Amino acid sequence: MNSLKGKVALVTGAGSGIGQAIAVRFAQEGAHIAINMHPGGKHTGDEAIEPITKVDPDALSVPANVNVRAEVENMVQQIVQKFGRLDICVNNAGIEFKKPFLDITDDEWNKVLSVNLYGSFVVSQVAARQMVKQGQGGKLIFISSIHEDVPFPQYAPYCASKGGERMLMRNLALELAQYKINVNNIAPGAIATPINQKVLDNPEELKKAIEPIPLARFGKPEEVAALALFLAGSESEYVTGSTYYVDGGLTQNVTKY
Repeated sequence: MNSLKGKVALVTGAGSGIGQAIAVRFAQEGAHIAINMHPGGKHTGDEAIEPITKVDPDALSVPANVNVRAEVENMVQQIVQKFGRLDICVNNAGIEFKKPFLDITDDEWNKVLSVNLYGSFVVSQVAARQMVKQGQGGKLIFISSIHEDVPFPQYAPYCASKGGERMLMRNLALELAQYKINVNNIAPGAIATPINQKVLDNPEELKKAIEPIPLARFGKPEEVAALALFLAGSESEYVTGSTYYVDGGLTQNVTKY
C-alpha cells in the first residue's frame, strides 16, 4: 500500500544527498514529486530528477532560489499548475561554510541566514498559503541539524540559522494547527552525503568524526528519508511542533563532541 498515494510533495535542495533521498522515498510511496535545486548549482535538473523519474515519470524539476520570493511563488505555481495541488513541503535547502567567528563578514553571515532561515520562511509561507487555500490540511517538514542545539565552533552562521529554523517550526506548528497543517523538524547528525565526502574518504578524519557517535557510524540519507516519510504520512496526524534527531545518539554525547 502506498502511504502517500495521490499526494503532491515539494522537496527543496533535492539535487543530491538527503533531499534527493526524501524525494525518491516519497515517490516510491506513491506521491507526485516536485524537486527544487539552486539554478546555478552543480546538480542540473535532469541529473537530479533522473532517480525520481524512474519511480515517478511525471516528477517535476524546478530550479529556484529559495531566498527569492518571486522565484518561490513561481515554483509553487508551476507545481499546482501541473499537479493541481500541494500537500507536503520539505524545507531541505541549505548552505554552510567553515570560518572562525572573528573573521566572518557581513556578506557571509547574511548569505547563510538568507538561504537557510529566510528561505525556509518564504517556502513555508508560500506552501502553507496554498494548503490553506485547498482547505484539506498539509505537512511542513524542516530539515534542520543537530546544530540547532549542539554548538559547532567555526560554523556560527549555520548554527544560528538552524536554531532559528527550530523556533520558526515551533511557532508555525501553533499558528497553522487551525488549518490542520502539521509542522515538524528533522535534525540530522553526521550523514553520508556529498557535503561530507572528504571526511568519508579520509580514514583519519572519518575515525575522528565517528568517535563521539554512540552508534559508531555515519547515517544514511535513506534513514532520514524514512523519518520524513512518517512525518509526511497519515500516521503522524497527531504529531506537530517536534524535532526528531537522526544522529546515532550524538546529541546525547555532546561532552565528547
